[in-house]
Amino acid sequence: MDEIWINGATGRCGRAIAAKLADRGVPLGLVGRNAERLRAVAGEIGGAPRIVAAASPEAVGARIAEHAPAVVVNTVGPFGETAPPILRALPPGTHYTDLSNDLSTVGELFGRHEQLAAADSTAVPGAGFGVLGTESVVLKLCAGKPVPQRVRVNRVAAIDSGGADVVGEALAATLIDGIVAGGRRYADGKLVRAAIGSEAETLALPDGGTARVAAGPSGELEAARRASGAPFVVAGSGELPSGIVARAVLPVLGALLSVPAIGRFANRMIARVRVPESIGGSEFSWAHARVSWPDGATRQGWLRTGEGMGYTTSVAAEVAYRLAEGKGRPGVYTPGALFGPGLAEAAGGTFLLDEAHQTV
Repeated sequence: MDEIWINGATGRCGRAIAAKLADRGVPLGLVGRNAERLRAVAGEIGGAPRIVAAASPEAVGARIAEHAPAVVVNTVGPFGETAPPILRALPPGTHYTDLSNDLSTVGELFGRHEQLAAADSTAVPGAGFGVLGTESVVLKLCAGKPVPQRVRVNRVAAIDSGGADVVGEALAATLIDGIVAGGRRYADGKLVRAAIGSEAETLALPDGGTARVAAGPSGELEAARRASGAPFVVAGSGELPSGIVARAVLPVLGALLSVPAIGRFANRMIARVRVPESIGGSEFSWAHARVSWPDGATRQGWLRTGEGMGYTTSVAAEVAYRLAEGKGRPGVYTPGALFGPGLAEAAGGTFLLDEAHQTV
């Protein structure tokens, strides 16, 4: 097997993905800005990974073009800035996957489908808990059924800081991107604006807990639409604020953050915010989908996983491994669309379908 390169190998997700692939005997390239820190990661995971020090996304792209690894795993946000230089430099036959879950980046990658297909390369955005979890439940519920009328997906992640003191740039960038973009949903097959934090629900979780979820722009929205074909789709998250005050304040905040200088400053500030040891109040993360058909029939289901970030790194490692084995298809796909809902189970998830747990 040729090398799999991990961009951002010194970050929490990058280190975990590298360790999981190293355990499977995969030859690795560790990519980042600081060679000394990369060598420290190499010492932790063992083997003799290639050390690739590159100070910018453009420099990363240049090194990828030079060495043509089998797969590039991008863990560095904001993905709207780091993905394009890498994709422009991607040699024919080299594959790409990332942890993006913002609607704009996922959409931008799908715009490159024909280009990547012609180059015999595969790109898989959203290789993580949110996109794979929710789309996999939709795929399970819709299997063998006609096209549904409405789909609602929700993610409720339990996050352990893993010893990290701060939020970090990747998550900060994803949060800011969502606020700047504003709310989105699909109505009559068209992507339309919606108030961010709207369409709030309180879910009764299968483990007996509850979670408040609200709609926002995310990669899950696009993945659920593609998985179902439904004309009406909403994606909710337990990480978004809801209520009248939130809906009033968030558009103003989004306008401010859209100014580049303010956005960059906010990203740096949020990235430095200290996080608690755990977020979510549960040992489980839950991906949920509710699907309705024109005849009034409704099904719903859940995917139960462990801690959200740990599950995300398992998904990304499994996707990268399968791509390196030549199991992909040329073009751009979400992880469930490419490998089916069984990927969610291979990464450690468990499906609970048609469970009688409703909104409360």
